[in-house]
Amino acid sequence: MTEEAARIRAPELTGGYWVNSEPLIMESLRGRPLLIDFWDYTCINCIHTLPYLVEWHRRYSPLGLTIVGVHAPEFSFAKQLDGVKRAIEEFGIEYPVVMDNDFAIWRAYANRYWPAKYLVDGEGYIRYYHFGEGAYVETEQAIQGLVREVRADAPLLEPVQPVRDEDRPGAACYRVTPELYLGYQRGRIGNPGGYVPKKGHVYRDPGRHAEGYFYLEGEWAADEEQVMKPWGSGGESRVSIRYTAKEVNLVTNPSFGRECRVWLAQDGTPLAGDDAGADVRFEEDGRSYVDVDTPRMCRLVNNRELDSHDLTLATESAGLALYAFTFVSCVVPEEQA
Repeated sequence: MTEEAARIRAPELTGGYWVNSEPLIMESLRGRPLLIDFWDYTCINCIHTLPYLVEWHRRYSPLGLTIVGVHAPEFSFAKQLDGVKRAIEEFGIEYPVVMDNDFAIWRAYANRYWPAKYLVDGEGYIRYYHFGEGAYVETEQAIQGLVREVRADAPLLEPVQPVRDEDRPGAACYRVTPELYLGYQRGRIGNPGGYVPKKGHVYRDPGRHAEGYFYLEGEWAADEEQVMKPWGSGGESRVSIRYTAKEVNLVTNPSFGRECRVWLAQDGTPLAGDDAGADVRFEEDGRSYVDVDTPRMCRLVNNRELDSHDLTLATESAGLALYAFTFVSCVVPEEQA
């Protein structure tokens, strides 16, 4: 929504570590429109928006626009510089990024969302903001408006074409299984005995799964943010969920720096190729798996249709830490696909 009447001055971008540029201050940006994007490299909603930001930087930075990505980590491991640098390279980000590990900039903007975009005019006032995915055409038109305020001859380009089918008009997004955290601080464990915090414990899956909970089998160690297969634990450890969605993603971290393998089964059988997420690979016998070698969000499932399923992940890799499942519900009608 627009905020022209309120005349809210944008706070300074201070308190963080600038990864790929010299520190920027508002005074040095006067006369230029500024787009501030709060993001986290493990956030699926942020990942969906990044291609638009990359293209807006390519289009409008020659016309005066500055984009700043404020990386605010949802999980502790995302405070590490190497991970943010890796994400900047992976997603093709060329605009300045500042690591807001202490959430100083986040608090200055009274922000509450990943992602969140604030558009600032050449005089330093916030003129537009948007939270979450979507509104790409509206946001680009707002960018164009501020660009033309400081450069009247700037061309009015056609908005960026939808990057994904789910971004096109007519795509339907449904309310499905909410984000499911695994650490004991915010997690919803379904095992009858609950968590045993801060130490390795052998869990027993009761066998019946309710949606909105996760269930552990085998040895796991629960911490505030994650459950991890402990060092020295033998055999297979599993986590199972019942969910309703089209896509399932999982934030993971190979805590000991070693590649970890995770086997996937949906409804009791290996995940079918037509239902596999982008990070899934297959053995010759058809078994499906994901290899985790860096902290990241893994794309596990991309079902042909939105439906309810049981999903089980199994691993023998000590050090594998699991943080949160996220679910995507947007579906393109068949006539538009």
